[in-house]
Amino acid sequence: MTVLRRFYAVLVFLAFLPATGCLFRSRPVPRQLSNAPLKAATQAELIDYINAQAAQVHSMEATVDIDTSVGGEKKGKITDYQEIRGYVMVRKPAMLRMIGLMPVVRTRAFDMVSDGKNFKLWIPPKNRFVEGRNDVVTPNPQQPLENLRPQHIYDALLLPQVASDGQREKAVLEAGQETVLDAKRHRYEQPDYEIVVIREGEHGWRLARKIIFSRTDLLPHRQLIYDDDGNVATDARYEGYKPTNGINFPSQIEIKRPQEEYDITLTIVKLQLNLQLGDSQFQLEQPPGAEVVHLGESQSAIRASDGGN
Repeated sequence: MTVLRRFYAVLVFLAFLPATGCLFRSRPVPRQLSNAPLKAATQAELIDYINAQAAQVHSMEATVDIDTSVGGEKKGKITDYQEIRGYVMVRKPAMLRMIGLMPVVRTRAFDMVSDGKNFKLWIPPKNRFVEGRNDVVTPNPQQPLENLRPQHIYDALLLPQVASDGQREKAVLEAGQETVLDAKRHRYEQPDYEIVVIREGEHGWRLARKIIFSRTDLLPHRQLIYDDDGNVATDARYEGYKPTNGINFPSQIEIKRPQEEYDITLTIVKLQLNLQLGDSQFQLEQPPGAEVVHLGESQSAIRASDGGN
């Protein structure tokens, strides 16, 4: 009898609740939606665009302005460095060279090369020559740029093809939302297309990257590259597309490395695509008298390679 009485009490309460305005209050949820005209595409069309662009670009040589900032939650602050002029050369399948110049005097601030697996870095102001593998990490929260690797730049500059055989990679289309800014810096939500690529690894299939297309122009404006644990390793953004030799290429590329907490923005001043770049343009020799740092090797191995000196 007690259970039945409680049941009727609940029914009376539920029936009474909607009719009583003093027991609840509703409020609108603000959401600013973009009213920009949107374009439509299929998954196949978006993947075809990625693969066509990747097939068209074999090399690039660019004069760039380089903006760099380091820091974040781990460091507790963000430090912005003065913009410098630089040069970037890329040749597929994995060659990259990047040179930065000191402000005003335009002497070399750094010079680094990579063949995809190994890299070399020459820092003239410190008289230091660093070499090692791209996958060697030197965790130092106070010096995030010590983890700067040419391969990170290469991976962000040129979007690789999506394998179409379904054996090594698989891609699916996700309809997402992105935050965009209008001319007055107002924030709006706008639908986007996201190509999600998973790749087979040593321990099964894993999330490899995500390419985000704007619905206003159907161009890739962001690429997220993930590590083996599913964390974002690189967050690259692409803006200001311009045609070069019939190929749409972004004039500004922002490369964020959230785990190391550094951010590099390359603004392209001059761009040439598909030039013949020789091997000598990707060679960097150790300068005489420089302090040499071998990443990923023990001190005994370094002494042995130097003849025991």
